[in-house]
Amino acid sequence: MPKNQTQASYIARLNRVLDYVYAHLEDDISFDRLADIACLSPYHWSRIYSAMRGETIVATIRRLRLQRAADRLANSDLDIGTVSARAGYGSTDTFGRAFKDAFGVSPAAYREGGSHAAFKAANAAGDAASFPVMVEILPQRRCAGIDHTGSYMEIDHAMGRLFTELVARQALPAQPTMIGVFFDDPDLGAEEDLRSRACLPVDETVAIDAPMVEMVLRGGRYAKLSYAGPYADMRGAYRWLLGVWLPGSGYEPDDAPIFEAYLNDPREVPQSELRTDIHLPLKAAP
Repeated sequence: MPKNQTQASYIARLNRVLDYVYAHLEDDISFDRLADIACLSPYHWSRIYSAMRGETIVATIRRLRLQRAADRLANSDLDIGTVSARAGYGSTDTFGRAFKDAFGVSPAAYREGGSHAAFKAANAAGDAASFPVMVEILPQRRCAGIDHTGSYMEIDHAMGRLFTELVARQALPAQPTMIGVFFDDPDLGAEEDLRSRACLPVDETVAIDAPMVEMVLRGGRYAKLSYAGPYADMRGAYRWLLGVWLPGSGYEPDDAPIFEAYLNDPREVPQSELRTDIHLPLKAAP
């Protein structure tokens, strides 16, 4: 089998593993079952996964479970014991230690004083100057994308698939820009129906074919909110940007989706150090 076909085969197998993990985060996940899904030897598949994905499968599962737990702590009224159990932990103490290792604070402290709490306070006060927003002009950009339907917190699933598709085609940019485009309001309708797209800008020479889709990010005026912290806290940032900053800014939103640019990688930095630029499209000045 040619080398590029072999690589594509391994990528497809690991994509099936991640599909299963995302679908069963709240279940007991058997590593032998993952080996079967990957169609690889139980002796070797996990080392192949680590080498190709940059983190162990154990780290991936733990990171995704804690990320979902953080979303529940920030955006729901579920008690900490229930959040802990759904994240796969046998006790709240064990969950608390793991959560603090990842987020720097206990689950209770995070719920009470995470960055979502700061945005909530700014929303309540109507304070339009609490956080840094810049208005800038961006160029039009051609992107390769992978569509995602479901929780916005899981767009990294589509981002991982996009990376592997571009790597298989030897088309991944030397310095890839990770972008998430969001089409629906998460406060309207069911979470499982939310539509989003993971994107990477590519040049005109890159062929974009299935399962990828082509998307052109509009050029023009944007408001950029520079956000630091866990992705789970960003719903409050959106509410502040759209409900407090925008009405007092003198600008009108344009008919195009918001997108996020991810400036670092949750596999490489603590959740508290994640950096994201949220871009709201604005109409041109009259």
